[in-house]
Amino acid sequence: MSNDYPFCTFLVDDDPFCLQLYHYHLKNLGLKDVYLFDNGKDCLDNLVLQPDLILLDHYMKPMNGLQVLDEVKKYNPDIFVVFLSGQEEIHIPIVAKDNGAFDYLVKTDVTEDKLQLIIEKIQAIKQTPH
Repeated sequence: MSNDYPFCTFLVDDDPFCLQLYHYHLKNLGLKDVYLFDNGKDCLDNLVLQPDLILLDHYMKPMNGLQVLDEVKKYNPDIFVVFLSGQEEIHIPIVAKDNGAFDYLVKTDVTEDKLQLIIEKIQAIKQTPH
C-alpha cells in the first residue's frame, strides 16, 4: 500500500547497501522527497532543505548519530529523527530518545511495515493543531 507523504526526508547511513535498501522502502511507502547522505556532516550541511524526518545511523564517521542528533536539534528541535542502527546496546537508544530522537530501530528489525508505522505516527503528529 503506497501513500503520498508530504515529507522532506533525509536518509543518513555510511553503509551503501542499507542506504539503498531503506531508500527503496521509503519510495515504496510513497515518500518522494528523499535525500541520501553517507555521513552526518553532509546531512547537517543540507539542513537548509528543511527536512521533516531524518532516518539516521548511529555508527558513522567523522560524526556518530548522537552527535548529529544534537546538532539537528540545535538547528530545529521540530525535525523528527529516527535511528536505524545496528547498535543493540541498551544505553544508546535510551540516550538517543533522551536527547530528542523520535524512535530507535535496530537494523535487523527494520521492515517496510515498521517504517510505515513510524511515518504514520509522525504524519498524525504533524497534522495535530498546536
